[in-house]
Amino acid sequence: MPEETSFRIAVLVVTLGAGLGGAYFRIQARSDETITHEAEGRMFALVLRLFGLALWLSTLAYLIAPQSIAWAAVPIPRAIRWCAVAVAALSAGGFVRSLVALGKNLTDTVVTRRDARLVTAGPYAWVRHPFYTTAFLLMASVAAASANLLPAACVVGVITMLILRTRQEEERLIAAFGDDYREYMRTTGRFLPRVFPRRSS
Repeated sequence: MPEETSFRIAVLVVTLGAGLGGAYFRIQARSDETITHEAEGRMFALVLRLFGLALWLSTLAYLIAPQSIAWAAVPIPRAIRWCAVAVAALSAGGFVRSLVALGKNLTDTVVTRRDARLVTAGPYAWVRHPFYTTAFLLMASVAAASANLLPAACVVGVITMLILRTRQEEERLIAAFGDDYREYMRTTGRFLPRVFPRRSS
């Protein structure tokens, strides 16, 4: 089997696993509550989802018809690509674990559910947004494994938009949980573990 085919199979397995896991937990989190994208702004929501769609399509192109995006291929050493596959697999596991911990709180916008609870256990004991951290690692490592600039550019777009959105999301979490969330922010990092907790003001 050609090694490029092995990379494509590995990327397929990882993305399929993460995608199915994400879909399952989104379905499990559904309720009769109406969740809209008004709060984050229609244009912002549109741009974010266009970047996401472009990422899925470019990854699909790599998997099904890699010759169609061969013009954007870059030479990445095979050892680095296999390391990226390993990181992608670990990230996919972390991604699903963060969804398990989040449970019914999960939404695909900045809105906090009416009956939301503050989750500080599992991966949320280390960072406030492990869902994003693992998604960032997953997307970036899949792009590196594919050795193609097209999905990589889409990843940069998606990550940038999500980082911008996180500030608004945290404002809503402070409004929902008050001092409990402020204390949680003091002891945890946004995307990476905090080495030294911030001092209380």
